[in-house]
Amino acid sequence: MLNFTLGAVAGALIAGTLTIAAARQPELQTKLGLITVPLPMTPAAARPVEPQCRQDGPARPAVGKVQEILFNRQRFWSVAP
Repeated sequence: MLNFTLGAVAGALIAGTLTIAAARQPELQTKLGLITVPLPMTPAAARPVEPQCRQDGPARPAVGKVQEILFNRQRFWSVAP
């Protein structure tokens, strides 16, 4: 009976010590809702200026001409940078 009591007291002391040590970690405090994390005060990022691309008209396929698909110049150079 005395062994049971001493074991229970020792277990309670160990459990309490580990609980207090774990609760001192900021990540755990945030998860438990004990503290709130302040939001960083950074200025809003400015929107980058988008370059003005040249607007070409719609490509018109040549009527009556058979274009090669593999070596078509328009296929390679029609992509805007």
